Amino acid sequence: MIQSIDTNKENLIAARLSGKLNEENLKTIHKQIHRIIDKGRKVDFYFEMEDFEGYTIKGFWEDIKTDVAHIKDYGKLAFVGNKKWQEWAAKATDFFTSSEVKYFDLKDKEQAKIWISK
Repeated sequence: MIQSIDTNKENLIAARLSGKLNEENLKTIHKQIHRIIDKGRKVDFYFEMEDFEGYTIKGFWEDIKTDVAHIKDYGKLAFVGNKKWQEWAAKATDFFTSSEVKYFDLKDKEQAKIWISK
């Protein structure tokens, strides 16, 4: 499930992720990405991952397709979580992109919000 978080930053997609993300969840994010890049902006992301279990197979495939299509359109990515695998996934994302990627523990989410807002 994806629950949007209101933000004042025009090019920021902010959301709380929980459960397992499916194909429809990722298509919603993809539409938001297009709204931002159609304005000539890089897309920043802030994802809080509490009770996040990962993806369904189709959701994972949709995420990969979106990332491959738009990786050059990404700016800063803030991942906020409480599991070691989430930190590992953020580090893997950093390896595959030229974007700024940072992982924050849930207790440090205010720092993450400040970082992504700059």
